[in-house]
Amino acid sequence: MRKTMMVLGMAAAVAVSSASVAEAKTFRWAFQGDAQSLDPHSLNETFTLGLLGNVYEGLVRRGPDLQTSSRHWPRSWESRGPEIAGGFHLRKGVKYHNGNAFTADDVVFTYERTIAEGSDVKTRMATVATVNKVDDHTVDFVTTAPNPILTSEWATWYIMDKEWSEANGSARPTDVTAGKENHATRNANGTGPFIVVSRETDVKTVMKPNPMWWDKDVKHNLTEVILTPIGSDATRVAALLSGEIDMMYPVPVQDMKRINDNADTSVMAGPELRTIFLGMDQSRDELLHSSVKGKNPFKDIRVREAFYRAINIDAIKSKVMRNLADPSALMISPKLFASHAAKFKRVEYDVKKSKELLAAAGYPDGFEVGMDCPNNRYVNDEKICQAAVAMLAQASAIKVNLLAQPKALYFKKVLRPSWDTSFYLLGWTPGSFDSWNVMYNIIGSPKDSGRGKFNLTGYANPKFDALTDKVLSETDAVKRDEMIRQAYRMSVDDIAYIPLHQQGLAWGKKKSISLKQRADNQFMLYHVTVN
Repeated sequence: MRKTMMVLGMAAAVAVSSASVAEAKTFRWAFQGDAQSLDPHSLNETFTLGLLGNVYEGLVRRGPDLQTSSRHWPRSWESRGPEIAGGFHLRKGVKYHNGNAFTADDVVFTYERTIAEGSDVKTRMATVATVNKVDDHTVDFVTTAPNPILTSEWATWYIMDKEWSEANGSARPTDVTAGKENHATRNANGTGPFIVVSRETDVKTVMKPNPMWWDKDVKHNLTEVILTPIGSDATRVAALLSGEIDMMYPVPVQDMKRINDNADTSVMAGPELRTIFLGMDQSRDELLHSSVKGKNPFKDIRVREAFYRAINIDAIKSKVMRNLADPSALMISPKLFASHAAKFKRVEYDVKKSKELLAAAGYPDGFEVGMDCPNNRYVNDEKICQAAVAMLAQASAIKVNLLAQPKALYFKKVLRPSWDTSFYLLGWTPGSFDSWNVMYNIIGSPKDSGRGKFNLTGYANPKFDALTDKVLSETDAVKRDEMIRQAYRMSVDDIAYIPLHQQGLAWGKKKSISLKQRADNQFMLYHVTVN
């Protein structure tokens, strides 16, 4: 049930932090969907984490160039060898939105909350054995092994107020994909630059600047921010062109010229690090949604290769994405694995070979299979799925029954614990911008430990997992990259997935708005000015 939540009683009386009343600036923006929870540990999803990055803060922060720095919030940190990965000396005087002081107790509490049942961000604490309070403003992270990317995962590991969380029954996270909620699902209390004033999920979220924010070097002139989710592409574009909103994303690729041709608006376009891909359930003995009974055709690599060869990626790039995409052979952007990415090539589009492979596997007349797809999460997500459906029908006589849904319903269906899918489209940006994140979360064998949490194919390769574990603790960059190359080679040869492309970024805005576009598609309001 939708209902407006007043998040913090003091928020209504917030004073303007970065502009005088005379310079009051309301910023109205739209996205194609909404964050499904305000709990920063309940869903590992880019838009949710990006939105909450304006409310909560991590021990490190990424700048517009995506470089991390611990100087933003902690005063400093030091590495003291493999057993103590880092001693964080926390910035003093930092306050939560309700006035509570930020201390080491909150960091220890957040660690325990992160590894608890219901958390979707457990991998942020890979190799961390414990977090110990040294004093009110110093914590030690004790690790089981060296971890060269440990803090790279922490820009979206948000620290919560221990006192507020416990007082409001939110000491543990809730699994939003299971439809569970607690106080933190609809209410927020961070140390970040913006305070959530009111929220109607999927309708409107209102924020105001935090007058107590410690970072006085960051400048913006906003006094109110209003987020309105608009699922319809046409409606979102019309709202920008009419001046009802100041900024929106994503811009449908077919509307980029129209927005640029308008006197008052423009499109910011650039590369994104997110990889869009197709996955096939290759672990169940019988698919949940298929005309094939008694066995699983995706267990046969010939069938997986047939599906791969049926996908005309160049047509998707030119006709669906209007060239705002870079076809990919890997499950990670080549920009994030520059040392070896060029050595990998996509399986070639080949209709004849696709038909031959299916016939050899025992499906000369094809078969039916269900496909799950979001329709408000990625750039042209439903259109990509529709194109894949047509290509599979034409090339291989595969009848795909497409179910495209808003992301709230889609994630609830396909993600664990439901895991109700046979064939699906998903996108992934590694939070650390490192291959281990992809290897562990997406390709690794699904385990109760958290490995393979987003591996909906069920693909399992013990040798791949062993390399993943070595990659996590290898500090020699050359050796580490070679291990990553070997692991990717295994998954590519096994056709564990069908990578499609790295989608491009397209943000539409009024020309009077200044902002910074990040390649991870996270939108930071504290970089916005309204002229």
